Amino acid sequence: MLDTLLMALGLMLILEGLMPMVSPLRWRSLFEQLLKLEDGQIRFFGMVMVIMGLLLFWLVS
Repeated sequence: MLDTLLMALGLMLILEGLMPMVSPLRWRSLFEQLLKLEDGQIRFFGMVMVIMGLLLFWLVS
């Protein structure tokens, strides 16, 4: 179980690091746009991500 969790964490770090590594200017621009969002919009986006993750876990298991 711990091995799977660490592999998932590693995969997440790889995916999160691809954009700033490949296109730092585009990543910076995207990050600046994210900073302009309201708290409610960020929370909604976070909620959607959590629900998608839960659905993915449910489908895989």
